[in-house]
Amino acid sequence: MANICGVDEAGRGALAGELVVCGCAFNGDTSELGLKDSKKLTPKAREKIYLNLVEKCEFITIYFNNKIIDEIGLSNCLRQALRVIKFHFKEHKIIYDGNCDYGIKGITTIVKADAKVPEVSAASIIAKVSRDMQMRSFDYLYPNFGYAKHKGYGVKVHIEALRKYGSNELTRLSFKPKALQSSLFGDEI
Repeated sequence: MANICGVDEAGRGALAGELVVCGCAFNGDTSELGLKDSKKLTPKAREKIYLNLVEKCEFITIYFNNKIIDEIGLSNCLRQALRVIKFHFKEHKIIYDGNCDYGIKGITTIVKADAKVPEVSAASIIAKVSRDMQMRSFDYLYPNFGYAKHKGYGVKVHIEALRKYGSNELTRLSFKPKALQSSLFGDEI
C-alpha cells in the first residue's frame, strides 16, 4: 500500500483569522502519540502531540489570510491547498477529511477521517495548533476581541466585540452572520 498523506484544515468557519490547511505523512511509528480527532483533545494534549508530530512527520502547512478568503472564497482556497499538497506528496495516497475533493482528481475523501485515519488526525492537530498559536498572538494586537479564547469563531463574546468595535484587519468581511448583518456588514462597509 502507498504511503498516506492526511489532509485537514482549521479555521474554516471562523469569522476572523486565517484558514490553515495541513498535509501530513508519517516518517516512522507514531502509534505512541495518542492520535485522534483534534476536537476531542484538550488544548494541552494537542500541543504535546503537536511537538512530537513536527519531529516525526513530513508535513506542509498552508495559510490563507482573511483577505484572500474574502477575495476568492473558501472553496478556492481549499482547492489551491489540495493542489499544492497533492504535488508535494505526489508519491502518497491523499486522504482528505470531508466529502468534497474540490475537483482535484486522485484525492480520497472520507467523512470524519480525522477520527479514522491517523495521518488525517495528525494533519488536524498540526493545523489546529498552528492556527491557535497564531490567534493567541493576534490577541496582543487586538486585545478587545478575545482571540486567545475563541480563536476568531462566531461565539457570543466575539459577536459582541464586533458590534462594539467593528471589524479589524483579521475580520472575514465575506462572512455575514445573521447576528451582525445590519450592524457590521451593512451599507457602512
